[in-house]
Amino acid sequence: MADTDKLLDSKSWQLLAALQADARLPLKTLATAAGLSISAAAERLRKLEDAGVIRGYRAALDLQRLGLGVEAVIGITVPQPQKRRFLDHLAALPSVRECLHVTGADSYLLRVAVADMPGLEALIETLNPYGETRTSLVLSTPIALRAVPPPA
Repeated sequence: MADTDKLLDSKSWQLLAALQADARLPLKTLATAAGLSISAAAERLRKLEDAGVIRGYRAALDLQRLGLGVEAVIGITVPQPQKRRFLDHLAALPSVRECLHVTGADSYLLRVAVADMPGLEALIETLNPYGETRTSLVLSTPIALRAVPPPA
């Protein structure tokens, strides 16, 4: 962590802010945003990648336009002996977009996207053998996944 702390100065945070806003920005634009030369920005980005700070670059997709009209959050309580089998099962399900291991009543929270309600019902049926589920439908996303700001 100490090495990462040294790497995460104001210039790095400026690069990270620009990348989080648009990961497709050209290197020249990123360099300008951080007040760095192109070569210095490229080196800084490489170091951030090598340190695992930048884990990848993704596209934000519109699920509705992709035919995935139903989003839900599913909480599930999975007994300890079944957790590995459960996670292996999830890995094979493309409709599971995210799985969080959590504390509290649930063992895991899943964010899922399916085409329709029958698709959601079928997904839940594949989960039921692993534990009790609780499902909440996503009506809208008033606050989407946000960029990570520098620490205060």
